[in-house]
Amino acid sequence: MIINKEIDLGKGKVISIETGKMAKQADGAVVVRLGDTMVIATVVSSKKTPPPNQDYFPLQVEYREKYSAAGKFPGGFFKRESRPSEKEILSARLIDRALRPLFPDGYLYETQIIVTVISSDQINDADVLGGLAASTAIMVSDIPFHNPMSEVRVGRINGLFVINPDINELVNSDLDICIGGTADTICMLEGEMKEISEAEMLDAIKFGHTAIRKLCALQNEIAAEVAKPNRPFSPTVIPAELTETVRELCETRLKELAYTPLKKEERAEQTALIYREIIEATIEHFKAAFSSEEIAADPSKALCLNQHIIDEQIHAVEKRVMRHMILDDAKRLDGRALDEVRPISIELGIIPRAHGSALFTRGETQALVTITLGTKKDAQSVDTLTSSADKRFYLHYNFPPFSVGECGRLGSIGRREIGHGNLAERSIKMVAPTEEEFPYTIRIVSDILESNGSSSMASVCGGTLALMDGGVPIRKPVSGIAMGLIKEGASYAVLSDILGNEDHLGDMDFKVSGTRDGITACQMDIKIDGLDYHILESALEQARRGRLHILGEMEKAISSTRQELANFAPKLTTIKVPVDCIGMIIGKGGETIRSITEETGAEINIEDDGTVTIACSTSEGTNAALATIKSLTAKPEIGTIYIGKVRDIRDELGAFVEFLPKTDGLVHISEISSTRVTKVSDHLKIGEKVKVKLVDVRKDPRTGKTKFALSIKAVEQDAPKESALENN
Repeated sequence: MIINKEIDLGKGKVISIETGKMAKQADGAVVVRLGDTMVIATVVSSKKTPPPNQDYFPLQVEYREKYSAAGKFPGGFFKRESRPSEKEILSARLIDRALRPLFPDGYLYETQIIVTVISSDQINDADVLGGLAASTAIMVSDIPFHNPMSEVRVGRINGLFVINPDINELVNSDLDICIGGTADTICMLEGEMKEISEAEMLDAIKFGHTAIRKLCALQNEIAAEVAKPNRPFSPTVIPAELTETVRELCETRLKELAYTPLKKEERAEQTALIYREIIEATIEHFKAAFSSEEIAADPSKALCLNQHIIDEQIHAVEKRVMRHMILDDAKRLDGRALDEVRPISIELGIIPRAHGSALFTRGETQALVTITLGTKKDAQSVDTLTSSADKRFYLHYNFPPFSVGECGRLGSIGRREIGHGNLAERSIKMVAPTEEEFPYTIRIVSDILESNGSSSMASVCGGTLALMDGGVPIRKPVSGIAMGLIKEGASYAVLSDILGNEDHLGDMDFKVSGTRDGITACQMDIKIDGLDYHILESALEQARRGRLHILGEMEKAISSTRQELANFAPKLTTIKVPVDCIGMIIGKGGETIRSITEETGAEINIEDDGTVTIACSTSEGTNAALATIKSLTAKPEIGTIYIGKVRDIRDELGAFVEFLPKTDGLVHISEISSTRVTKVSDHLKIGEKVKVKLVDVRKDPRTGKTKFALSIKAVEQDAPKESALENN
């Protein structure tokens, strides 16, 4: 049975959802369309029982863009799509982060969601359509999933909010937020803004949630019509006697540890010791309590001897202890107040050869951030279905295993690193100078050296400081802070600058970055249902205060951008040449421009409008390249003195001298010297450099060629008025 339903979200944003036609062997499959952009989402969940010791949900979310969807060929030699691009990875994360918390507790069956863009009108982005399609595909499957999720993008143009703005509308929008949520709550945010206020952001979220509710209702309608029964699913039931025994053995010790402020490593070591001892004690207790016959007859009793199950019960006690410590006593693991930011230290310019650097340390999180300035040739080429452009501002984030005291394989960059880097990049991008103001390509690299909470926000702060240290004229400094939430019933506490444990054991990870005047980027993940808007409002206000505090600490280290670029940064010099001279600078097959680069060490970039940019780390190289280009594009002017090279000698006539590139003139024998010359070769040699003055320009009536008359004698007579351009 094919089901197709449409919904109009206003201003021509009509979305259709179809199921029952494509990919019928998947557990669920849906096609979602907006304009001529179409995505197909499929979901398959294994029916194989998970291993008894498995403690995670193996959910895999993939998002792929087919170039054929836009009638384009993939780049590269093999002409087929290969590993996912950064855009595809970020889109997959949007879907994963919103869906993962909505699966039922205890559902640990391997599940794979694949979202494929099969048509692109190159106007409407498919990322939020992918989230809607993925959720609907699960809803029409037999997977026990009863709370549909929808995603929308919100923009604001001329003060009016717009749902799912296309790429042309986003150009004029002062915000771009992707929102994922259920009918009851928001569970995911990701976006960038042009310094909007907290109140404006809250209004945007509420506006987007209205559309999300409509899309969730439509999913429920489709699921009811498909009416596929859910597969049997029974989560493991933990015996009450195990839960109570573990609580009695470890609650007091875990509470004492929680109320003792410790460094991350010390807390981890003492926590691990408690876990080991409690597991051993629990197993010994139940070995004495149950006979082998009782265990064989009652499978639930075997759970009491399972190390993995016992570990989970200890973790549940640890989580409950920490949460009640915060809710009941307003006390945190490191002894801070709920809205207190950890101590901050900043060092600038510590990497001598970098073009700007900063070491930003906040508590036990530390980021070493450097910037590199380059030319247009260093821009990152980005080719997606909706755009093919060069990025001249980008940030790369690295999270090595030693930053958390672990061993690990150094391989390709993971999804988390790409996501954190993108968030930091979007945070700072809003204050970066335009190409006209600062014609450099800017690369920021954040290497996380220590991590105990919010290394992405440390990258924002460190990136801003490195830019200011390097003399990049950003409009305003940007800082960022990660907020947490503990919520039990009607009681809740919002935490500023969360630790790793507070993120892991808490209900929210809400990162907010911005200037003193407003928010520039945000990212939020919620692990619970029912986030009230007044809680979100409180979190935004508390984040604003924390952000301003961090900005104050940053301003103590450096109050404004340095006036000079770093010594090793390339210096850019821009000149304008006539368009018809571009070919002369480039030369046949690029021969001339290559020779200038080799001789001067300068990198040269030429725009179609004749703008020439010279990049060199030394003033000598810049001046040499500039002089060469000026000489290549100079027009012969009567009365100007040049330094030319003798190309040919005619003893009875004179010498031909190249006084401008590929431009020769004749020095008549009578113009070589004020004394009589009988043989030119007695005075000049081929290859010799001589000063000549252009005394006459005329066209040959027979050939139509322009001829130039030069004089060495006139230079000697007019020495005080020399203005020579050396022809290299």
